[in-house]
Amino acid sequence: MSEATETGRLSSRDVHRGRILKLSLDTVRFPDGSTGELEMIRHPGAAAVLPLFGSLGQSDPDVLLLRQYRYATGGYLYEVPAGLPLGPEEPWITCAHRELEEETGYRAATMTPLTRIYTTPGFTDEVIHLFLATDLSPGAANLDDDEFVEVERMRLSEVLERVREGDIVDAKSVATILFVATFVLRSGRA
Repeated sequence: MSEATETGRLSSRDVHRGRILKLSLDTVRFPDGSTGELEMIRHPGAAAVLPLFGSLGQSDPDVLLLRQYRYATGGYLYEVPAGLPLGPEEPWITCAHRELEEETGYRAATMTPLTRIYTTPGFTDEVIHLFLATDLSPGAANLDDDEFVEVERMRLSEVLERVREGDIVDAKSVATILFVATFVLRSGRA
């Protein structure tokens, strides 16, 4: 018997359907053959973008971050631009381009896919696709009614220090920033 048939969801019951999320109670079979119930949040996923000014060979380029109000945290967080696809057919790179311009007012001539991350795999299937935006030019911001955002341009060295100090704590942002600083800028190529 294959692992796919030995483990996985046996049944699912919707508990709540919201504008973005769906909460269900799933009965699952675990790898040891036992069964149990798990709460599961289903999420459409998102794209997150680190906008970078200058060249990849630059030692300390400028980047854009958002200082965004987040009700769940009780205040403002520094974040990379990010957002949901318009529908299940929208390519992630298209979503990344759109969200970058809507939230920062900048367009990217080059949008490079980096990796993907599961945000909290203990209870949600949310996957965020990470991108690097370069060759930036002015565009037109278009924020949603519930987005309260200030766009801030700062040196990557300052951003990294803010990550180290615990001033930047948003997981998708930390992952994107550290991925670019560790894997992209060290090699000089995306």
